[in-house]
Amino acid sequence: MSFPSPVFRGPLAEAFTAPAATVLRDPDEALPLRPATDRDTWARGGIIDAPGIEAVRSIAEAERTTAWPHPRASDAARVHRDGDRTAWEDAAFARQRRLSRVTALAAVTLDETWIDEVVDGVVMLCEQSSWCWPAHDDSFRMHGSVLATVTDPFVDLGAGEAVAQLAWIDHLLASALDERAPGLRARVRHEARTRIFEPFLRRRDWHWIGLDGDVHNWNPWIHGNIVVAALRLLDQPDEGEERAAIIALAVEGLDRYVASLPADGAIDEGYAYWWNGACRALEVLDVLAHATDGAWDATGIGALRETVAFPHRSHLGGDWYVNHADGQARPPADQPWHALHRAARRFGDADAAALAASHRLPAAPAATEREGLGRLLRGLTDPDWLAAAPTEAPLPRDVWLPSTQVFLARESAGTPRGLALVAKGGHNGEHHNHNDVGSFVIAVDGVPVIVDAGRPTYTAATFGPDRYDIWTMQSAWHNVPVVRGTDQPPGADAAARDAAAVIGDDRSVFSVDLAGAYPEAGLAEWRRRAELDRDAARVEIADDWRFDDGASTSDDTVLHLVVAGDVDLDTGAALVRPIADGRAVRVRWPDDIDARAEVRDLDDPLLTEVWGPRLTRLALPLASRTTFRLTVELDTPTEDTP
Repeated sequence: MSFPSPVFRGPLAEAFTAPAATVLRDPDEALPLRPATDRDTWARGGIIDAPGIEAVRSIAEAERTTAWPHPRASDAARVHRDGDRTAWEDAAFARQRRLSRVTALAAVTLDETWIDEVVDGVVMLCEQSSWCWPAHDDSFRMHGSVLATVTDPFVDLGAGEAVAQLAWIDHLLASALDERAPGLRARVRHEARTRIFEPFLRRRDWHWIGLDGDVHNWNPWIHGNIVVAALRLLDQPDEGEERAAIIALAVEGLDRYVASLPADGAIDEGYAYWWNGACRALEVLDVLAHATDGAWDATGIGALRETVAFPHRSHLGGDWYVNHADGQARPPADQPWHALHRAARRFGDADAAALAASHRLPAAPAATEREGLGRLLRGLTDPDWLAAAPTEAPLPRDVWLPSTQVFLARESAGTPRGLALVAKGGHNGEHHNHNDVGSFVIAVDGVPVIVDAGRPTYTAATFGPDRYDIWTMQSAWHNVPVVRGTDQPPGADAAARDAAAVIGDDRSVFSVDLAGAYPEAGLAEWRRRAELDRDAARVEIADDWRFDDGASTSDDTVLHLVVAGDVDLDTGAALVRPIADGRAVRVRWPDDIDARAEVRDLDDPLLTEVWGPRLTRLALPLASRTTFRLTVELDTPTEDTP
């Protein structure tokens, strides 16, 4: 049997010179986790009593006598009926998280009751018609069916997560499953072959492979899960060649992603997507280093080393992060910090390790099942992570990422106290793009006050032709102007010009020309200068513009500011009291600008859990002007507060 041969040669191909067939460990030794029957290993370092196990046990005990969640066909069809994708996904995710919980307990206890629970969950997953999330399936386009076509499986994020979960279970509980349910592991291998391995070898048109040059976070997420599955589940004597071929093909796909990473390691989707993009790449490369006894070592690749630093370079303070594109400003706090800590150790980044360790609180779980079984198990069995002492987050004073043209400056390094300024250039064809060229965010004590709203719950419309009908994606709901009644359009052609940063001890400055982001507005230039003056403890935004036709600015040119918190509007100013009882800031503009405030009530949970019940948009008319100045200062200076 012949298999597709890798043709792309990027940084990984240069680093991984030894052929897969010559360096891969045997399947039962390939994953970086000892089987549950190795009680000596599981008992060392407090793994069996690792923080998080009791939380897992508590939930699992409570739900053991309840019915397992069941994703319904009618909910899958809703993607095509009303655009709702969460009804099916919520049930599928709940079932897989329950399976992860009982798997961890089975490993810790080797109790037959929990092993039987694992058997039940594995069979349900194997009998699920499709592992592909309905919003991703091409069954309707290819076959006219609103339900999955079982004879033509689509390999997506959900399919990758399912097969990797089964691979980790098989590796962890092999002998226990053989004893309690003989034949189950053969069923798992049949489903993996039918749903994953054969389609992956047969179809090369998956968009996430990146053959068209557009490489995004699906790539390492899916390829990484396929690697885990192939390492463990292709274990028969006649499957060695196929196993090596699938690993080589998956590594070629990963190589396209690694080659696309910029030298500064920045992710245009932002911090929230780093965890399921670059972090997924770092995790599978760690697995491959183990599976090859270190023969495949990617630590010399500069872009990977730099992307390990991206989370702490995006940190505003506490649970708050720089959010662009579809990210949340306050994403869930229970991220797989152990994965960042492991990568930081591997690549030698002390600041990245410090950010991860700042979340390693003694009473907090070492890992959770929310992000998948593999992440749960690795977090619970990493002795260096379990022993990590809590520390302070590094909070660098200045950050400049030229690849994405993202700038951050705060008053002092190592503390969120005071003002912080974030600004971006970029273009409107970024992954998970919002039309936000030239927008800025201002935070006080780490909490955003002039904000990027983020995104609401995903629906079918989110990634369709109506994406930019969603208000949070529009430039009119970012901190940029509407020029002659014109918003920024989507697309990479709507781009910043001349973005630059000047970093200094007294002040740090970002500058950019926004004219290219408004191709229909007739702008010759719109120069924006965003400065943090540390001596004055003040942020200043300075806009200067002119039109090609030399005309004056029309009445339908307006600057918008999106504000979180309570707003008291006054002549030439607004007092903003941030959410969570933060210190107030005073925003000032010329007195002759008649500003108005528009309150936007929020009802989507992904927005309300960050911002509360409302956001406020300030509209500042710019008619007859060619310059504008805005300042933001603490209402109570930093030095006057404890």
